[in-house]
Amino acid sequence: MTSKRLKGRVVYSTDPGSLPRCARCGEVDCRCSEIAAPAGGDAKARVQREKSGHGGKTVTVIYELGLPEESLKELCTRLKKLCASGGTVKQGTIEIQGDHANRLVEALKKEGYKARRAGG
Repeated sequence: MTSKRLKGRVVYSTDPGSLPRCARCGEVDCRCSEIAAPAGGDAKARVQREKSGHGGKTVTVIYELGLPEESLKELCTRLKKLCASGGTVKQGTIEIQGDHANRLVEALKKEGYKARRAGG
């Protein structure tokens, strides 16, 4: 088995099966944990149902996550699949179509976020 490293990263190896791989993406040099890590400290995700400004449609908005845009898009995709609904990322918030606040709070807590309902 031969492997060469460049700045801590594996550049070439004759035995790729011996290198640890990420369970989520399957990559050897994974950054999933850095990208999708929950916001630390006192940051709490707020989940609120809104109707105004959405053409009379109800949407569930998740804000104060403190994640970069790429991570928000990843999280949004997982939450849309969970709710079997559409959604988007806008200005640092995640909007999921429909009233799914309770379901989303539970899902965020399972992923390690400090999530709670906001509003009425």
